[in-house]
Amino acid sequence: MTQVLSVVSECAPLVKTGGLADVAGALPIALEQEGVRMRTLMPLYPQVKSRAEGARKVLSFDDLMGGPARVLAAKVEGLDLLLLDAPHLYDREGNIYLGPDGRDWPDNAERFAALGRAAAVIAAEGVNGWRPDVLHGHDWQAGLMTEYLYQMGLSDKVGTVMTIHNMAFHGLAPAEKIGTLGLDSERFTSEGYEFWGQIAALKAGLINADKLTTVSPTYAEELMTEHFGFGLDGVMRYRRDDLVGILNGIDDKAWDPKTDINIPPYKTPRGKKRAKAALQKEFGLPESNGPLCVVVSRLTEQKGLDLLLEAMPTLTARGGQLALLGSGDAGLEQAYRELANHENVGVRIGYDETLSHRLIAGGDAILVPSRFEPCGLTQLYGLRYGTIPCVALTGGLADTVINASPAALAAKVATGVQFSPITTEALRNAINRLCDLYQDAATWEKMQKNAMAQPVGWGPSAAKYAALYKDVLALK
Repeated sequence: MTQVLSVVSECAPLVKTGGLADVAGALPIALEQEGVRMRTLMPLYPQVKSRAEGARKVLSFDDLMGGPARVLAAKVEGLDLLLLDAPHLYDREGNIYLGPDGRDWPDNAERFAALGRAAAVIAAEGVNGWRPDVLHGHDWQAGLMTEYLYQMGLSDKVGTVMTIHNMAFHGLAPAEKIGTLGLDSERFTSEGYEFWGQIAALKAGLINADKLTTVSPTYAEELMTEHFGFGLDGVMRYRRDDLVGILNGIDDKAWDPKTDINIPPYKTPRGKKRAKAALQKEFGLPESNGPLCVVVSRLTEQKGLDLLLEAMPTLTARGGQLALLGSGDAGLEQAYRELANHENVGVRIGYDETLSHRLIAGGDAILVPSRFEPCGLTQLYGLRYGTIPCVALTGGLADTVINASPAALAAKVATGVQFSPITTEALRNAINRLCDLYQDAATWEKMQKNAMAQPVGWGPSAAKYAALYKDVLALK
């Protein structure tokens, strides 16, 4: 059995700020069916500590980025966890990345370098007789694990995989922190972890790891372009032969309209009517002749939510409605609060996991107008619940939704609506197409049935990860 240590900054259901946590929580369980044992190394935040009763110490550090630390082993919600307990780094309430002022914690470089350092030590020494064959790091927060592994002389012995969930975040730190982070200054070069005069944790991972993955085939191609590469497209082109796009899946047991305890359960598209009526009542929306569209998202320009604001008159003019759950940019939050004055718009600022289930179950369509989207999960939840995705043609949105083109409609295989270019005008056109399709009851129901029949679970993707780990080990 292949032994893998997943190194990640967040993991559902313990702590979540985005889709990364969902992936980190679901993948270990899916991999069990593929002969892979995955343990998860993550920080012991306060909200995690309350769930990790009975945790036992398996490793100690006298000084880890400025203070003593230890690694605790625990099993929670079916996950085999190794928790990095470093109070000077993680014992902080609120958002795990941001301080009370809404800005990054000033010591985020140290906080997540510690995570990478701990991963490398576990790979070198093991814990209680267990040692990973492969380290699998996620995003910049795990990037430096590969650098520490190199400095310890273990790159040829331990396999490494880095997964890019979002290239926009590099984990930058000033060069003055090279000593503080325990990095080799001679590797602070353009061929190493240097990026425009700064330390780049993500670049370290991309340069050093045996294999690179990202969360959809289309995003893998996009990352090699200047537009999507955020300055690292050259690195991605250099590593082209070691890069693979593997679609994310979803936990299809937690997200199952037949058994979901958060909604009136249903098995067919027609069963959605009760969920829709309940959602309209919850958001104070009247009955309407147009589609009830939902959004569950961070409110950012990356997610295209500024475009949706501009396109909303098209939706409401067609009798459509919007129910939105999200938080993020203060300006967008305020704009959506003001939009909620419209009788056919309901808005909740914040995040609520159970409400997200009710939204996706009750909506006729889910809107995902992202400017870039490595994979996206909400469109997968929409497919699972027969809630038609209306998405931008990018990343995983391009790979998971079958556009309602004339050919796809004639073949009766369409599952949603895609639009390109990613502009307000194109989104308006997509909304009009969506409303036209909604008025054709037979076509709409067929699309819903197609959507609900799509395979969106982790099975196929877990098999690809298992094969990738074997490829990595074959290099050693």
